Amino acid sequence: MKDESIVLSVRDIKKKIKNKWIIKGISFDVRAGEVFGFLGPNGSGKTTTIRMLVDLIKPTEGQIFICGIPVGNKPDEALQYVGCIVENPELYPYLSGWENLEHFARMLKNVTKQRIHEVVEIVGLNQRIHDKVRTYSLGMRQRLGIAQALLGKPKLLILDEPTNGLDPQGIKEMRVFIRSLAQEGLSVFVSSHLLSEIQLMCDRVAIISHGNVTAVGHVADLMRPAETIVEWRLSPFEEGMAILKASGYVTSFEELPIGEGSSNRIVRCKMPEDQIPIKNAELVRSKVRVNAITVKNPTLEELFLRLTDGETID
Repeated sequence: MKDESIVLSVRDIKKKIKNKWIIKGISFDVRAGEVFGFLGPNGSGKTTTIRMLVDLIKPTEGQIFICGIPVGNKPDEALQYVGCIVENPELYPYLSGWENLEHFARMLKNVTKQRIHEVVEIVGLNQRIHDKVRTYSLGMRQRLGIAQALLGKPKLLILDEPTNGLDPQGIKEMRVFIRSLAQEGLSVFVSSHLLSEIQLMCDRVAIISHGNVTAVGHVADLMRPAETIVEWRLSPFEEGMAILKASGYVTSFEELPIGEGSSNRIVRCKMPEDQIPIKNAELVRSKVRVNAITVKNPTLEELFLRLTDGETID
């Protein structure tokens, strides 16, 4: 019995090209109504994976299921549930946005003029849909490409680097738009190398590096370490550091220029968060003044660098 909450299921797919393993074993699920991020630097295998998801190339090993249907055995049946833009939307600049959508609608079954009106409304191009595409901004072209991908009422929308080339305002608008699609129940798979956008846009994320998925999960869960990094400013410094050091938590101390008349040294500890008030009370009992306690929350960039041995990403 298939799990209807799973729209896309990838099971240990691998791809060998010219005797080289490009994709070395990737597994993840995308659930109904979520924005799922596929995060990795350029060259990590993102686009190759997407091409396998939509049957443009075949996996060497492994299986892909869309709505429980195996893509390898029944590609036409599986891909009827998918809308996809790989890299850049392919549009005819000398036609209007509406004419482009009419053209692509002829390639699909039972796409009515009413459905074209619906997708134009969804992507917010009502005012410009009858203008030539060559007059569109990059953001408008991206929206028209998404409208094209939505014509067949897919359950899964796959977007490869949808914010590439957009200015900050365009990126923000695209992020809000993608979140709105998920709120309507559509599953959105977003490939990107932009850490900040994945963090803001996605419910869950898979991190890919050198053809391997190194982590899958909710962004907040992946970034929540078992032990927290805590910085302490103490006076007198030596006595305070000795107390923290005796507990086994101190990982480093360093000089910081924080102004005249202030202690310019901090103690950095890796410790469970529930130990912070306990250590604070111990310091106070020992007549050590606690000037500041700073909890350093990890960023997605730090998580990525930890999981990929420092492979660079934007």
